[in-house]
Amino acid sequence: MNANILLVDDEQGFVDTMAKRLGKRGLEVRTTYSGAEALKVLEDWKHVDVVVLDVKMPGMDGIEVLKQIKSSWPLVEVVMLTGHATVESAIDGMKNGAFDYLLKPCEIDALMAKIRDAYEKKSFHEEKILEARAQHIASRMGD
Repeated sequence: MNANILLVDDEQGFVDTMAKRLGKRGLEVRTTYSGAEALKVLEDWKHVDVVVLDVKMPGMDGIEVLKQIKSSWPLVEVVMLTGHATVESAIDGMKNGAFDYLLKPCEIDALMAKIRDAYEKKSFHEEKILEARAQHIASRMGD
């Protein structure tokens, strides 16, 4: 899996540790420590596949960041992380397009499984879009 991951959390120690652990598993990982910074990285780094996003952050919280990601980059999958799990935030995240949720601290294998599943979903949708475009072009050439 050659997934490009953006890891977003205001807890710098957590971000740095997870980035190293994910990197050792062959993922390309970029890190940010705020929602606003994450949106800037998404603007600049055009090949983000999965965002791993903390729900509770100062300033722009994870739900607001999720809404902006899904509005501007609808194919990017988002795995929400929270140390403050509530049914309301889980429902809100899923309603706004989150792929799934994990509780912090999470096991690296559980996070890798969620990232892999999210990456496969994104890849599947991209493939379907390419197929639809190819069919459209082929049908226009037949006219």
